[in-house]
Amino acid sequence: MSTDIHIIKIFPVTGMSCANCAARIDSFIKTVPGVEEGSVNFADNSMKVKFLPGSTTPADIRKAVRSIGYDIIIDEDNSRELKEEAERLYLKKTLINTIGAAAFSIPLVIIAMFIMGMPGADYIMLVLAVPVVFWFGRQFPVKALSQIRHRTVTMDTLVALSTGIAFLYSAFVTFFPGIIRKAGIEEHVYFEAAAVIITFILLGKYLEERAKSNTSSALKKLIGLQVKTVMITRPDGTEKEINVSEVTPGDIIIVKPGDKIPVDGVLTSGSSFVDESMITGEPVAAEKISGSRVFAGTINQKGSFRFRAEKTGDDTLLAQIIKMVREAQGSKAPVQHLVDKIAGIFVPVVMSAALLSGIIWFFSGADNALTHSLLSIVTVLIIACPCALGLATPTAIMVGIGRGADKGILIRDAESLETAHKVNTVVLDKTGTITMGEPVVKEIIWRSETDKTASAVILHAIQRISEHPLAEPVVKYLERSGIRGNMPQINIESIPGMGVKALLDSEEYYIGNKKLLEENKITSDKELESHAENWKKDGNTVSYFTDKNIVLAAISVSDTIKASSRDAVNELHKMDIEVHMLTGDNEAAAKTIAGEAGIDHYLAEALPQAKDDYIKKLQGEGKVVAMAGDGINDSQALARADVSIAMGKGSDIAMDVAKMTIISSDLRKITQAIRLSKITVRTIRQNLFWAFIYNIIGIPIAAGILYPFTGFLLNPMIAGAAMALSSVSVVSNSLRLKYKSY
Repeated sequence: MSTDIHIIKIFPVTGMSCANCAARIDSFIKTVPGVEEGSVNFADNSMKVKFLPGSTTPADIRKAVRSIGYDIIIDEDNSRELKEEAERLYLKKTLINTIGAAAFSIPLVIIAMFIMGMPGADYIMLVLAVPVVFWFGRQFPVKALSQIRHRTVTMDTLVALSTGIAFLYSAFVTFFPGIIRKAGIEEHVYFEAAAVIITFILLGKYLEERAKSNTSSALKKLIGLQVKTVMITRPDGTEKEINVSEVTPGDIIIVKPGDKIPVDGVLTSGSSFVDESMITGEPVAAEKISGSRVFAGTINQKGSFRFRAEKTGDDTLLAQIIKMVREAQGSKAPVQHLVDKIAGIFVPVVMSAALLSGIIWFFSGADNALTHSLLSIVTVLIIACPCALGLATPTAIMVGIGRGADKGILIRDAESLETAHKVNTVVLDKTGTITMGEPVVKEIIWRSETDKTASAVILHAIQRISEHPLAEPVVKYLERSGIRGNMPQINIESIPGMGVKALLDSEEYYIGNKKLLEENKITSDKELESHAENWKKDGNTVSYFTDKNIVLAAISVSDTIKASSRDAVNELHKMDIEVHMLTGDNEAAAKTIAGEAGIDHYLAEALPQAKDDYIKKLQGEGKVVAMAGDGINDSQALARADVSIAMGKGSDIAMDVAKMTIISSDLRKITQAIRLSKITVRTIRQNLFWAFIYNIIGIPIAAGILYPFTGFLLNPMIAGAAMALSSVSVVSNSLRLKYKSY
């Protein structure tokens, strides 16, 4: 089957309670006919599916997911709203259940600790425990039974078994105390343990869900930038407010001070300053005049203007950013695949460990062996927490990708975010990446001041109406010096490969290269030629302005280095990262730009294949390579690199290939992306370390390993609190990423 006809969709998932749920759906969905890939993100409650539309449909996928006890939302138009509503209702329900469970558990604990000897205490405690176990905590046995029917076990199974065993044992002691006495077993009930365990776990789930919702705050912020209605100008000049979904390319849209810009387009009239920080990460508002581009989601400040819509709906830059961030937050880092496998076998292993500890205690010969056996089973089942493992990686990835989006760094997938911290070599394309990518006049030298006074306005007038690509920079240069010429009677003739010829009042003028001079036998001044030779050595383009006999001026045009490029290269060097430059330009131009940027290694006159080979050579030397470029000719090398970075004002192809996009084209963002990767990976490692350590230490202690040496047995209520807090601590540690500087 051809992969290009597959569809990739992200569906919100409901009904998951732990990492094992995600692992269960993850493995099951791949068995559905027509589904090629499936990935479930427990932290975001979402599922990314790649499927063949001719073989299956979203409805079929939903039916399959429902068959194992979960559900997905397939209403594309309202999926976000439905997901948020489902999350809000779940959070509200969990809070109500937590408060209700606590209201019954508090008197239970008071009776158990202070007035256990009062008449009928066991029956009162039974009555108080029933609503906690069978109503406020009903989700655990209900889900556990559903999942057992589908031959799977999750955290719900652990909670249902542990609290169920504690409750049923206590009920047996309450109703049949004589049998217990005859067996020589201690007459102790554990109603308060069952109730408090459920209360703690519900509280932990509530805090966990609250914290998880904050991990996607960057995405919610971006979605909040989308506009609902817009004001357009009709062809007859009247104005009308319409829904943003009705806007089509070509519509003229009115933007007033304080308005959010609804779609991408180009100013047709008016001027203003626009805050683009939510998309580019740049704090300074950008000036907009007629011809300037504006983007959906950015905020107009003081002025009013009108602009022509160019990209609407899912084609806008904001929509593409939201899509990229959503997909990236749902993707999995390589380390997560290992964690998913561990989580998938975690619950069966814990159940086996609990049963083993119970058997050992039962045959230990210790006093009250049956009581200790039951308590060890309950405590082991309670303290084990697959959620902390399941949340360790995705929560950190989601926050990290969100931080990047806030700063104008779009990260396409979790793998590139994880890999970026290993980068030790950065390869940069020259044009448009290190340099502005636009020709700029560096200098115009006139044969004499007389020529300049008499002819500068003529040069401006000719270049202003010329279509030659080097004409516009000359116009801008002259206008900055206050020189303007408006001579409509000029006739211009293009001379391919050489320049242009202009006719003004029967006088001939030429603007072009050395070959143009030779063809028309135009003489040049020695001093001008000396300057021209020096400019050529520096890699600049030289053109001449002449009349029909002599050269009047020599013009030096070059692509200038971005103000941020040298700073970016210095920062990379301070991080012990090698910097290389690749360019299709000539040796002289490459050497000049490399020198200005502080780059030691460069390759000139490099075609796309040569750039690809250069990346391959560096990787062959054992280097982890990041490549940054903006052109179609960079796409092959970008695909080869370990981490590919597209500069945001580049070609769509480069941005499609790259795993990261720097929207503002500021090279300093590359160092920020690498530092963001480092702190994100550090956070993942911290989360995994504490999640593993918690279970490695907690489970043996719960089983009673310290009892022979210290006489210490872990109280099941404390185990429940520890389990709940372990998940909350992992998510909270990930959320610290939101406030770390990098």
